[in-house]
Amino acid sequence: MTLIAALRPEFVDHVPPEMEPGVLYVSIPYSTCGHLCCCGCGEEVFTSLSPARWTLIYDGENVSLDPSVGNWGLPCQSHYWVRDGRVRWSRRYTDREIADNRQRDRARLDRHLRGDRPEEPEWREQPERSSGKTRPGLVTRFRRLGVRRQ
Repeated sequence: MTLIAALRPEFVDHVPPEMEPGVLYVSIPYSTCGHLCCCGCGEEVFTSLSPARWTLIYDGENVSLDPSVGNWGLPCQSHYWVRDGRVRWSRRYTDREIADNRQRDRARLDRHLRGDRPEEPEWREQPERSSGKTRPGLVTRFRRLGVRRQ
């Protein structure tokens, strides 16, 4: 088996029946990406694009997928990130970590399907150390400028 070091995007309406190694097939009409597993095992991997699943970033040349691709259901159980077209390998997860990850993914999908907004972290304003006065934190200042966390 030969590890795949990079994925080149190819925009298609339908993922072809025979995929080529090193190609990430992107189907906008079906909100899906498909590729052959980057570990070289030859298994097909599909990632559905949605706010609760994967997001795709295309910079005009390369693609990134977020979150990582964890092929827990495949015999290889490979786990990697696709960043700027390059494959970045992650460590092997334990069975417990895989179960926890699946549970988080299901909960995120359930919230999305119910129409719930993602939970925002609680931000606290920090006191200014030099004078002892309280001033707004960085996040609060960004919010005042109209910048929101996605």
